[in-house]
Amino acid sequence: MGHFVGDAGAPLAWLTSTTFMHNELWRWLVLLGLLLSAMVLGRTVSFALQGQASRIDRSGKAKLAAVFLKSLAGPVGMALLGAALYVAGMFLRISRTVGEGDQQITNIVPLIRNDFWVGLCKTIIVLAVAWFVFKLVDIVEIFLKRWTATTETLLDDQLVPILRKTLRVFVVIVAFLFVAQNIFDWNIGALVAGLGIGGLAFALAAKDMLANLFGSVTIFSDRPFQLGDRVVIQGHDGMIEEVGFRSTRLRLLTGHQVVIPNAVVANEAIENITRRPYIKRVLDVTVTYDTSPEMIQRGVAILNEMLEARKGAFAPDQPPRVYFSDFNAASLNIQVYYWFTPPDWWEYLAFNHEFNMELLRRFNEEGIEFAFPTQTLYLKQDLPMRASIQLADQSQPPSVHT
Repeated sequence: MGHFVGDAGAPLAWLTSTTFMHNELWRWLVLLGLLLSAMVLGRTVSFALQGQASRIDRSGKAKLAAVFLKSLAGPVGMALLGAALYVAGMFLRISRTVGEGDQQITNIVPLIRNDFWVGLCKTIIVLAVAWFVFKLVDIVEIFLKRWTATTETLLDDQLVPILRKTLRVFVVIVAFLFVAQNIFDWNIGALVAGLGIGGLAFALAAKDMLANLFGSVTIFSDRPFQLGDRVVIQGHDGMIEEVGFRSTRLRLLTGHQVVIPNAVVANEAIENITRRPYIKRVLDVTVTYDTSPEMIQRGVAILNEMLEARKGAFAPDQPPRVYFSDFNAASLNIQVYYWFTPPDWWEYLAFNHEFNMELLRRFNEEGIEFAFPTQTLYLKQDLPMRASIQLADQSQPPSVHT
């Protein structure tokens, strides 16, 4: 345990003669000064780098330089702290015992010769470098976003944050292994072998997680949809909101959010509604059974005229078609097929509204009557009905039995 030793001499002599834990007072003051200097210098440099990065951001130019300066602003203070501790180790001293038994000798050596102290300083500096690289991943993200901006699919945009997270996890793992092996002399080979022994148990416990991970790889490679697409998965109809490592998020038409594991998405039939080239409509125009063949023919002609006037709204390779198709139980059926483009749902509804209004008006003008479910009953009588009614004799009172 440390103790003070000193006298009441001159102030300078007191600094050199007073000791605590085998170190004169001036050595502790050197440590304090180095730490304060490192913190003040680190804060000043960090503030200057942040200010310069902000000015570059406001100018709208050299975005990469701004990201580089921001990435350097935080770690520089930690690196200076590690360097200050290392320099302080040259001044501070520590007792070290060598030999065994009666041959033990206690020596006072510089702290810089202590493995733990040197390892601590190196660890701080390595962590500062790892922190800098960790934040520097943002530059990779900028390049990836520039690349994804040139592609038509939006699924690549969702891949950018996933790659960013992966790179950052990779940096953390590499930094941990470097510190463990090169500074603390851990046996990384034995650690990896131990992980290999427990790998089977880990794989069994994490099989669902791994299945979802491989499912996400399948989604990003096959690209069955992209962000914003309307799809139907397992009966869930909604917009793709997010694709992650574990799950895909759907925003249903009702406003609810559904989270589906990627393993399910990769193995499920996916109906991508957004990618349809057109919207098909089958319209049944039903008229009454007393409509003459000439009126039926006139109705078909009216429908063809209406479709011809709107041919710009239909797919070129799928022209509209009209047929007198069926004799229904309560009506005669004229069936209309058309394939509307572009496949915008609201434009499709507006088109149908206008088409239906004109159809109703023109059929009414021609006197073609629309059918509705009705039943007609025919009663056939071969002979007139005869009713024989015998009335009881009202003059005779009914007998009473007692």
